[in-house]
Amino acid sequence: MTSDAAVPAKVSGGYRYLVVWLLAVVYTLNFLDRQIVSILAEPIRTDLGLTDTQLGMLSGIVFALFYTGFGIPIGWLADRANRVWIISGACALWSLFTALCGTATNFVQLALFRMGVGIGEAGGSPPSYSLISDYFKPEERGTALAIYSLGVPVGSMLGSALGGWIAVEHGWRIAFFVMGVPGIVLAALVMLVVREPKRGALDILPAGQVAQEKPPSIAQAFAGFFGNRTLLLTALAAGLSAFVGYAALTWNPPFLIRVKGMNLAQVAAYYSLVLGITGMIGTFGAGWLVDRLSRRDARWFAWLPAIAFVLTVPFWFGLIYAPTWQIALICVAIPALLNNCYLAPALAVVQNSVPANRRTISGAVLLFVLNLIGLGIGPVYVGRISDAAKAEYGDQSLAIGFLWLIPIVFLTIGAHLTAAWSIGRDRKLAALRA
Repeated sequence: MTSDAAVPAKVSGGYRYLVVWLLAVVYTLNFLDRQIVSILAEPIRTDLGLTDTQLGMLSGIVFALFYTGFGIPIGWLADRANRVWIISGACALWSLFTALCGTATNFVQLALFRMGVGIGEAGGSPPSYSLISDYFKPEERGTALAIYSLGVPVGSMLGSALGGWIAVEHGWRIAFFVMGVPGIVLAALVMLVVREPKRGALDILPAGQVAQEKPPSIAQAFAGFFGNRTLLLTALAAGLSAFVGYAALTWNPPFLIRVKGMNLAQVAAYYSLVLGITGMIGTFGAGWLVDRLSRRDARWFAWLPAIAFVLTVPFWFGLIYAPTWQIALICVAIPALLNNCYLAPALAVVQNSVPANRRTISGAVLLFVLNLIGLGIGPVYVGRISDAAKAEYGDQSLAIGFLWLIPIVFLTIGAHLTAAWSIGRDRKLAALRA
């Protein structure tokens, strides 16, 4: 196992960007494998005879329970062990279970394989957050973590485009097989290219504070996270943001097909492009912008996503009531652009607020809250409402599910504003601007 001291604190700018871009590719596959169920929802539903609630569970709570639950012990381990090895092994594991999803013949089998994907993906992001934070200074981490977070829109785009095209040409099972293979190769590449950096060497500590050497226990990490008002409010705001974002990612393709009249080939060609371009601009733009705005006032870490969600509100109504799929697709674009604006700022708040010895576990706790609320409940929430409305509205029932998502948008805005209030009183974040 490579020690932390194997790589000096200062490395070339080119290499550290190579690392963050390679990890972004890993995250792309992570998100592609996570979201492929949504693009294949209609053929899977038809073939296996599933309800909308079951589809929501496959993308939501079935995956999220294992993804969030295993993220905590893996985060604890990564604060003590070689993070590169953990990321590589996790990538290989989730890719294997993605391929196995193509063999499922009923809901139970598919749910079990999705649990396996969730366990594997639990070892991807928390160690990556920590690793990236040891390659970049605090004032650069928003941009670096935004580059990494590009895996969300790029993975969603490729999952929609390639998964949809393969399903049209060869069936949904082959799509799972094809999507699982590249991760095995990428896992080996991570082992060969990425070096383990020294932990905390680039941190700025407040006057009188010394670096902590011993990583905390899981209980101490939870107590420290939830006992910190700023971290707790940031996590709750991120969770509500993810609630809206994951619900949209899960149900946009079925909504456009059932309610607005698109076919799977059109979704693969047009929706995937909209999702990828807007998501990349929004994700990277938020990280780049918040790095600059937060130098003046740290509250921009929360103000920026609050403003972004305010701007999405009229487009949710436009999506629901659009008379054609072309207009609906235009209305999808703005939430797709702005829904991810919370992620890089939230990651930066957490990574900048905790000592180096608890970065991975703190990132895991953030994902635990974010995904339990967002990924675990969001897709099921819309699916359950759709099933309840189906007797009266038929295939239009998904529009009712989306309509009930709008109140959650307003809750999200309020949560980010509350987090901004706390950030403004946080001494640790204030010290970064000194």
